[in-house]
Amino acid sequence: MKLDENVWRSYQISKVFRENTNKINALDYSSSGELLITSSDDDSIVIYDCEEGKSTRTLLSRKYGVSLIRYTHAQNTVLHASTKIDDTVRYLSLHDNKYLRYFKGHQQRVVSLCMSPIDDTFISGAMDRSIRLWDLRSPNCAGLMHVNGRPVAAFDPEGLIFGAGIDAEYLKLYDLRSFDRGPFSTFKIPSERGTELSSISFSPDGKNILVSTTNGVLRVVDAFNGQIIQTFTGIITERTERGLHLGCCFSPDSNYVLAGSQDGHLHVWSVKTGNKIAVLEGNHPNPIGCVAFNPKYMMVASACNNAAFWIPNLEELQ
Repeated sequence: MKLDENVWRSYQISKVFRENTNKINALDYSSSGELLITSSDDDSIVIYDCEEGKSTRTLLSRKYGVSLIRYTHAQNTVLHASTKIDDTVRYLSLHDNKYLRYFKGHQQRVVSLCMSPIDDTFISGAMDRSIRLWDLRSPNCAGLMHVNGRPVAAFDPEGLIFGAGIDAEYLKLYDLRSFDRGPFSTFKIPSERGTELSSISFSPDGKNILVSTTNGVLRVVDAFNGQIIQTFTGIITERTERGLHLGCCFSPDSNYVLAGSQDGHLHVWSVKTGNKIAVLEGNHPNPIGCVAFNPKYMMVASACNNAAFWIPNLEELQ
């Protein structure tokens, strides 16, 4: 099945899970697309079977808390940031619920965590204004950069470069092999006072970068020249005191951007035209902080306190 406007408009929630008592702060699919994992502010990790459409296991991290959970390249190991005791990144075996390694160095809360798509490298960014590079096989930091503000970071699909968003104003691109020489490209992004970057992610084809901000503005930036290709708004319905971190991502074909909204809907735009092609009713009672498209199946996951699975309505498309 090919993604087009009709397919997007047919998407509907197939399953809602109410496993959590507090906000789900991250979700991630395994590379096979068979499993989804979530971390929550209630200190729980929940694993879902995407084919069966059910939750299969819950692990608790009462001591350290858990956020920013990410699958490694193995389906039975994950990385996560901590919310209690310290700001260590932890490497967890899901098989026996034991920690394999601790990555210590950040002095304040970790707000960005991204696994390389090709190897055991990962990158973390924290409120101590630092970005660190790591290898799963070693507890020692492999690289350290100090930045001027809250950092968000992500690898490109080939794992050769990474992007770092600094404050709300700059997007810098680094070659992984020579990042200590500084960025090879720096792009200035329009920003409003008091706004922070919420996340950055590369499109699956590597041509564009999706930049989201805490004031609900999404920008698609050309990864080669920094040109703003599209700007999307309308996901924040009322201004709140503090900025909102709403989930967003590219579709696997890189042609669409989907994002959660403050009022629990899922918005879909065309990257080519900039048009909003669908607003999907999510029945999420709270803002959607996490959104991801399954890497193998025509399935979307979104989360507030609840997690929801979305699939196209095939009957509607016939």
